[in-house]
Amino acid sequence: MKKLLSAALVLLACQFAQAAVAIEHWVSPSGARVYFVASRVLPILDVQVDFAAGSMFDPAGKSGLAALTRSTLDLGAGSRDETAIAEQLADSGANLGGGADTDRASISLRTLAGKEQREAALDILRAVVQAPHFAADILEREKARTVAGLKEAMTRPDSLAGKAFWTAMYPHHPYGRQATPESVAALSRDDLTAFYGKYYNAANASVTLVGDISREEAATIAESIVHGLPRGPVATLPAPPVPPKGGLTKIAHPASQAHVYIGLPAIERGHPDFFPLLVGNYSLGGGGFVSRLMQEVRDKRGYAYSVYSYFAPLRQAGPFQIGLQTKRSQAREAIKVAREVLDGFLKDGPSAAELAAAKANLAGSFPLRLDSNKKLLDNVALIGFYGLPLDYLEHYQAKVEAVTAAEIRQAFARHVRPANLITVTVAAD
Repeated sequence: MKKLLSAALVLLACQFAQAAVAIEHWVSPSGARVYFVASRVLPILDVQVDFAAGSMFDPAGKSGLAALTRSTLDLGAGSRDETAIAEQLADSGANLGGGADTDRASISLRTLAGKEQREAALDILRAVVQAPHFAADILEREKARTVAGLKEAMTRPDSLAGKAFWTAMYPHHPYGRQATPESVAALSRDDLTAFYGKYYNAANASVTLVGDISREEAATIAESIVHGLPRGPVATLPAPPVPPKGGLTKIAHPASQAHVYIGLPAIERGHPDFFPLLVGNYSLGGGGFVSRLMQEVRDKRGYAYSVYSYFAPLRQAGPFQIGLQTKRSQAREAIKVAREVLDGFLKDGPSAAELAAAKANLAGSFPLRLDSNKKLLDNVALIGFYGLPLDYLEHYQAKVEAVTAAEIRQAFARHVRPANLITVTVAAD
């Protein structure tokens, strides 16, 4: 059996690596966007339901509401309490997961694809999506747990740095709002039910299915998940973030290691500059030991064990970030070197050798992002939620290969403006 399973997994990886991912898309009768990929190698079905219901939709003064709504969604629903949900999932061998981030709230299910097994699991998913309890005792317990976690996070330098970084980058935008013990403690059941009623609707949902079922079965399943929800409307986005003025935020802390974040709001998901920024960033700070930041900050000067940079596109302009940890006495010099490396890259872009290495790695490793049902689900769900082209995965490698050094310099000049860079330090001398 182990040999057969291993062979099946190898075959699955080969299938994803060698063949284009055929994504079928339609709108369900209830108004949800549906994305389906048939995968017949393993008898598994993965389903993910995404709602535009992340923290960017938290009302002013109620930060943490989106996360708390999602975390209590599957703790009692329909005719089941949280214990019954857990026991029935265990009995069927299914897994329920998901969470909430800045843009979206997700509920995911993995189950065996056989009709009897999947229907038992899908019945739970339908109840969680359509009829959560938000029981008062469960809510108070989860609020207490969340408040305790927030208080603990306030003692850790990495968490302090992260919260301050987002607040400084997005001072007048919902991305910059941070849940606090006080904001979460003040949330009521009415807040959760109102948020759920506003954002958990069919028009605000995308449903992704990957697995061993037919197109017709996928359509039936998707509609059954959203059928009990109101139709809409689609969530209204806030005004786009305004670039910050730049500056330094220093937070005192007794830790021996300083945490440093440098960055700014940069790019939204689906922007045409994504591939030049992706390829260029590999040479700057995304390529591990071959990146310029690693070579200059760590290898040559020993200022940090790890230093990195990345772009994180979101529904609206997500951050470009450089991050490092260093001795508190070295923080100022480490920041200076990191900024010099960035300035040099903005001026000259990657060398021919750096560009070739970046393309080889990003294009060559891409099939590993699709070598399982779960990874494929994640990618297709992202395509669906953010409205990317259905052939996005098919053309990913070609788009990487087509990037030029001139395009990288131009894209970085448009999105990484030194005057707008925010620097946040925690525990730096």
